[in-house]
Amino acid sequence: MTNKRIRIGMEDSDGAKYDIKLEGNVTREKVLKIFEMMDLMNIEEEQPETTNMDSIGSKIWFIVDKFFPMGKFTSTNILEKYEDEFNEPIKLSIISTYLSRFASKGRVDRSRTGREWTYQTIKIRQKQELSSKK
Repeated sequence: MTNKRIRIGMEDSDGAKYDIKLEGNVTREKVLKIFEMMDLMNIEEEQPETTNMDSIGSKIWFIVDKFFPMGKFTSTNILEKYEDEFNEPIKLSIISTYLSRFASKGRVDRSRTGREWTYQTIKIRQKQELSSKK
């Protein structure tokens, strides 16, 4: 088993800086605890003030970003969350098309798992890969 290292640097709205390092057996649960701690401290990623929801692609990306910021998901997962969030039907083929476009643009990583594609947001994977190379 390889020794993983993840480093998270943050700055809150008051200008205080935080540097968190995880080394060794880094699991999804441990990373989630860090995010919970950030939430308790009221540290969040900078979000744009307004979210443009006038296109299907932006709505699908909203679902990906809101419900699956880390971890893997499928087009079926997005379909369920989309219909719950926006109360409107959408075809699975449309979601698959947009996820494929996001993959080709480098916004998500796409891999084949059995009969379906699984996706993961790139920002989390890049941070993990950069930290593990140190």
